[in-house]
Amino acid sequence: MVGGFDKLKVEFIDQDESVQVVADTIRSSGEIPERYARPEMEADPVIIDTDGYNLPVIDMSRLINPEFSEEEIAKLGSACEDWGFFQLVNHGVDGELLQRIKDDITEFFRLPLQEKMSVAIPPNGLQGFGHHFVFSKEQKLDWVDLLFLTTRPVEDRTTEFWPTKPPTFRDSLDKYSLEIANVSAKLFKFMAINLGVDEEALLAAFKPEQPQSVRINHYPPCSQANKVLGLSPHTDGVGMTLLLQVNDVQGLQIRKDGRWFAVKNLPGALVVNVGDVLEILTNGKYKSIEHRAVINPDKERITLAAFQSVPLSSTVGPLQELLMKGEARYKTVDGAEFTKGYFAAKLEGRRYLESLKLGV
Repeated sequence: MVGGFDKLKVEFIDQDESVQVVADTIRSSGEIPERYARPEMEADPVIIDTDGYNLPVIDMSRLINPEFSEEEIAKLGSACEDWGFFQLVNHGVDGELLQRIKDDITEFFRLPLQEKMSVAIPPNGLQGFGHHFVFSKEQKLDWVDLLFLTTRPVEDRTTEFWPTKPPTFRDSLDKYSLEIANVSAKLFKFMAINLGVDEEALLAAFKPEQPQSVRINHYPPCSQANKVLGLSPHTDGVGMTLLLQVNDVQGLQIRKDGRWFAVKNLPGALVVNVGDVLEILTNGKYKSIEHRAVINPDKERITLAAFQSVPLSSTVGPLQELLMKGEARYKTVDGAEFTKGYFAAKLEGRRYLESLKLGV
């Protein structure tokens, strides 16, 4: 999924049902609608609920401090190679801004459905409030309502989908998107150092626009949480994702060595993961890991995922500097082809990424 993807023609089924409304109905009926029932959740024996388990932790203040930078860059590289995920602390995003964006998002999802539908995703659209990846009337649906917006570059924003309630929402998201763009630029710089490639060579893949979009997720509680799934197992078709927990309810799980690990978010940290594009650019050195979201039986969960992408006009393939050290492991495709392939895979794990691998 690259910047400008909303300009591509993507065929989705119109799905105007709110999961929050479904959740409210279940409280009285007690029955999960068939489209949301996920029998694999009850049958999956490999869930590991590791109490207190944490992802690798990377400290931005140590990355930028010459005294500790070398050691922290090595930790960053190991996290990207071994896990594809890490928690970023001391990231430098203003604390007051973080609280403001959290408050605004929470207030938006508490609005009456009619008001949220004023920014509804149009037929075959991607931006706005509603659902994604609905390709047929028969497919299983995720237990989530979302708000998806293009945030950068500024001139690519479609502000008709940016909520005006609460009144501070637009300003908060504008400022937050800039802060996250700056954080990701720093991370790409340190990743380039770890990879032993020219910083500009890595950043060039994301220029000139350095596209960014956000997916704001609202997962209503479900009394039969073991029968539904908040977000199907998938990888992110972007360069990098930075996830902010809007409230303190956990639900992120990642697949490693065939087992699911529950992630316990550190207070104030951003959860960062390698996307498909970065795995390809690094020729497989960094890993884009399958992950999913599960539901809490009693409490809503709200998250804000910011996706740092590459332009639609870009070429997605292994960096030439890395190919000097070995054969290419992935095909090189243009941004439009990559995006169409990602959507065609219908959010099914690593299926599309694996299809781009070469037999080396």
